Amino acid sequence: MSGAVDIENGDGNHHLVTSDNPDHPANLIPSLCAKFWTLGWVTGTGGGCSIRDDDLVYIAPSGVQKELMKNTDIYVLALSGQTDLKNRVYLRSPPCGRPSQCTPLFLAAFTKRGAGCCIHTHSQWAVLVTLILETQGPGRDKLFEISNIEQIKGFGRGFQKQGNLGYHDTLRIPVIENTAHEEDLTEFLEEAMDKYPDTYAVLVRRHGVYVWGDNVHKAKTMCESLDYLFQLAVEMKKLGLPWLADVPQVLPSSKR
Repeated sequence: MSGAVDIENGDGNHHLVTSDNPDHPANLIPSLCAKFWTLGWVTGTGGGCSIRDDDLVYIAPSGVQKELMKNTDIYVLALSGQTDLKNRVYLRSPPCGRPSQCTPLFLAAFTKRGAGCCIHTHSQWAVLVTLILETQGPGRDKLFEISNIEQIKGFGRGFQKQGNLGYHDTLRIPVIENTAHEEDLTEFLEEAMDKYPDTYAVLVRRHGVYVWGDNVHKAKTMCESLDYLFQLAVEMKKLGLPWLADVPQVLPSSKR
């Protein structure tokens, strides 16, 4: 297990998670996780969410029912103060609970991609897609690819690139192997980011998916779009329909 050190002032730094603003990260994370629970993304305390506000990082705890989470359950750390992502120094910890093992993966999204939000779900559709890809057998990279579906437009073109993917583009999401301990996924996640620099998500075999974005809005909408595409892909597979299709571009007569 990784170490965790707390640096607190007299009030336990509870002021870091106290605000009347519903968009404050400490309020937004419980609100988002309650919504994710209704979608089946964070069932049984699984999954989580983290938001970066400049140098401060707010993280959902581990082992807490995500639909019942409160602002006082949130962990806070300073991103610039971390010298070892697996042995973290916290500015604020709740009086009970434990840090999320997802934390180093969230921090990887913040440090390697400059993300403002990272979401981890245990979506059944994400897991099913990885199971379908298992049937391809060993000896090749596992990669979820889908094209010519309107919802693909919900994704950016890639890290530091302008605009979104188009209808005729191909969305590619790498798949990494699962590990017995969540923190041990960090190196695999970072390798996938390096190999597929334009991806905004990484699937974890038989586990779920990590999705990140420049801000909460982008991370949330891409996570929703991705779950839609995963469900669609599973249904397409049932019908024997390919995920990659050669669909010609059609233009109205006025643009020909």
